[in-house]
Amino acid sequence: MARAPVTAEIEELPEADRLEGFPHPRETKELFGHASAERTLAEALASGRMHHAWLLTGPQGVGKATLAYRFARAALATPEERHPSGQSLAVAELTSASRQVRALSHPGLLLIRRPYDVKAKRFATSIPVDEVRRLRSFLAHRAAGDGWRVVIVDEANELNVNAANALLKSLEEPPGRTVFLLVSSAPGQLVPTIRSRCRALALQPLDDEALRAAAIQALAAVAAPLPAAADWAPLERLAAGSVGRLLGLLGSGGIGLQARIMRLIELLPRVDWRAVHTLSDELQPIAAQARFELFFELLLAALARLIRAAATGEGTPEERALAARLIGDSRLASFAALWERVAREKADTLALNLDRKSLILEIVAGLAAAAQDRKPA
Repeated sequence: MARAPVTAEIEELPEADRLEGFPHPRETKELFGHASAERTLAEALASGRMHHAWLLTGPQGVGKATLAYRFARAALATPEERHPSGQSLAVAELTSASRQVRALSHPGLLLIRRPYDVKAKRFATSIPVDEVRRLRSFLAHRAAGDGWRVVIVDEANELNVNAANALLKSLEEPPGRTVFLLVSSAPGQLVPTIRSRCRALALQPLDDEALRAAAIQALAAVAAPLPAAADWAPLERLAAGSVGRLLGLLGSGGIGLQARIMRLIELLPRVDWRAVHTLSDELQPIAAQARFELFFELLLAALARLIRAAATGEGTPEERALAARLIGDSRLASFAALWERVAREKADTLALNLDRKSLILEIVAGLAAAAQDRKPA
């Protein structure tokens, strides 16, 4: 009996460096707010005196990876396709280099990042050494003519110890016509020997104008509606200069989640446990991963603002009043320690796949205890 034809569907794997529902940085057309950093890389490329390794630092979601891919397109394009001024990395979308970089198919580009485990249906918690070992075969082939090769590591602070040591060997003996771009929102977590081999290029949080332009570009790319006029100001304040965070707020109902977090904090030391259980039930499923992470991002940011207000008097009148009532001078150390605990236990919960609801309940109990100077039961 003849077999029916088999059609194989190739499923695109999730990408650790993509914000779900929005264009990947390599697909982003324009870079906003970082003209000076772009000019630095463009001028180095045009001069031919290119440092072999760059450390692109700055908060998450401000455009570091977008800048890295803009450089890759320019470096891998022909000289005639590059911007004539030598001060921009802009390359036409229809060039071969642009198309291949978007598809991650250019032979002169290697991307190193946390891989996705198909069986476990989750990302690796760090970049393993096997990912870095792909450098061997990549560097074994010379670029055509006098072309460049580009290696992007995103995020470099996610390299495990063995992977970092393997990368260091290539940085210590840099091959010719090869540029390493290490993207990192936490450069302090990199081993000093890696940092010392790189030229640092720091990207700052976006101002409101650049932030809004970058958000509008991303929303237009997926035909998503723009926020209501009244929502822009609170979104920009919560985003703190990060377009990634602003888009995450929109995609995960961030404004509503922020309101629930502030309600929780404002009630302290009292706790509305029914509301807390409802929220933790919503954030428990694996499918709520993005919203779970956004909850902790917003919670940590809110606590940081209150701690700063208590310590320095900075912040809005509402933040200063709330910080004075909850923290004052006597509880500053307790809340600072609690901030570190929240960040650490959230990371452990994700890495070890621990119970998310239990974590949220314990954190809220810790908040209540800190607000009245006692140890949680």
